[in-house]
Amino acid sequence: MPDTTPLDDREFGQFQSWLHRAAGINLSPAKKALVAGRLFKRLKHYELKSYGEYFKLIMSDQRKGELQVALDLLTTNETYFFREPKHFDFLRQQVLPNAAPGKVFRVWSAASSSGEEPYSLAMTLAEGLGTTPWEVLGSDISTQVLAKARNGHYPMERAANLPQPLLVKYCLKGIGRQDGTFLIDKPLRNRVSFVQVNLNEPLPGLGEFDVIFLRNVMIYFDQPTKTQVVARLLPQLKSGGYFIISHSESLNGVNDTLKLVAPSIYRKP
Repeated sequence: MPDTTPLDDREFGQFQSWLHRAAGINLSPAKKALVAGRLFKRLKHYELKSYGEYFKLIMSDQRKGELQVALDLLTTNETYFFREPKHFDFLRQQVLPNAAPGKVFRVWSAASSSGEEPYSLAMTLAEGLGTTPWEVLGSDISTQVLAKARNGHYPMERAANLPQPLLVKYCLKGIGRQDGTFLIDKPLRNRVSFVQVNLNEPLPGLGEFDVIFLRNVMIYFDQPTKTQVVARLLPQLKSGGYFIISHSESLNGVNDTLKLVAPSIYRKP
């Protein structure tokens, strides 16, 4: 088999419409090379001659697990610790000091990817809440990144934005074969739970949250999907709770019940 198999427009269209149906994700034509690159090794694995054949394979019931593999490959996005640090500053300075003592303070990272965001949140809560109990939930559509998140084991370069005192306090440095990596300490890891959630489908019972982070995922959605996803998440947010999106995103025309309190930070009345 040659080292490159062309992905033709018709085949790309099949993946586009499937991903939109399955995950609400809008693949622009500019993403064609990315799709071809990420799926090519699966074609090789099954010794298939075209992307069309691979599409048939994932759509047939014979390979249930392969559908998830394709979904994982096409939905994984880049993330790192304390990304967009202003959001963590806002939590630390404006939100946590007003948390009701004795009540469990809950935060949901709704597009948690490989876990960097939920663990950054966990460190922020552990530092800022004193004796107030708290929990963090991380969810993602990809089972592959959730498995990484549960392990809490990262290459050292991922710690670039992680403040040194927090790195020392909440992480273990890898030695020997694990050199060049770090592990989130077990007591912190145990307070973060991960669950697979497709934001494009009815949500499982997750309870109510004081803060919901929905960052760097809406950029993949078209306007109607954004509207549906936000409408689906809002009932899970307590009154007076905060809804935080990425600085590169906006809720203009998506939702009018939330009040903007700072750039990319909204509050539920």
